[in-house]
Amino acid sequence: MNADRILIVEDEAELGELVRDYLTVEGYQVLLADNGEEGMQLFHQEQPILVVLDIMLPGIDGTEVCRRIREESTIPILMMSAKQRDTDKIIGLGIGADDYITKPFSPGELVARIKAHIRRYKHFSGQKQDNGIVSYGDLKLDKNRFEVYVKEKKVDLTAKEFQLLYILVSNKGQVYTKEQLYEQVWGYSHIGDVNTVTVYIRKIREKIENDSSRPEYIQTIWGIGYRLNDAL
Repeated sequence: MNADRILIVEDEAELGELVRDYLTVEGYQVLLADNGEEGMQLFHQEQPILVVLDIMLPGIDGTEVCRRIREESTIPILMMSAKQRDTDKIIGLGIGADDYITKPFSPGELVARIKAHIRRYKHFSGQKQDNGIVSYGDLKLDKNRFEVYVKEKKVDLTAKEFQLLYILVSNKGQVYTKEQLYEQVWGYSHIGDVNTVTVYIRKIREKIENDSSRPEYIQTIWGIGYRLNDAL
């Protein structure tokens, strides 16, 4: 059996068990909680590699669980909700979630997303083939520690924010479309919303730029995508 453990926090028993069964078939060890308190307990006890988290939960809701996990870990967090308003998606991503899926959904699509997130998380945090340090201007990124420094001051980025920035800094001057960045960081094409990239770029700018409304590092190439400014 795959040693990777996945935590599902979902109060709808049938849905939680369905997702668990699909993931078990794929060889994952699945932990199931039906409320936020139990979810946090299992997170601390079992150290899962990924969390699937419903927004509407009894007791501690999913947004608060996401915040607490993100304070301690960079593991992928995939949020679920029955609400389809775009504001809910932005809220979910804004608290540190890596992805978002709206109910009802295909279990096969969810499994595909989970596998892609785990594959990329392992790629960015796994084997240390070099010192993993990339620097540009006042930016320094440590791939092995998932740490970012601006003018020697540590800046807290989520795993997906780090991965996006690392790609741009490692390939300064190269223009990437939203679709290319989405594929490289989220790991699947034609699934989900590529505008997620826009949300993440905005959040990265807020953390690393002196003035996020006039970014110096990440440039928008209108009608195409983004690139790291190579003229600094």
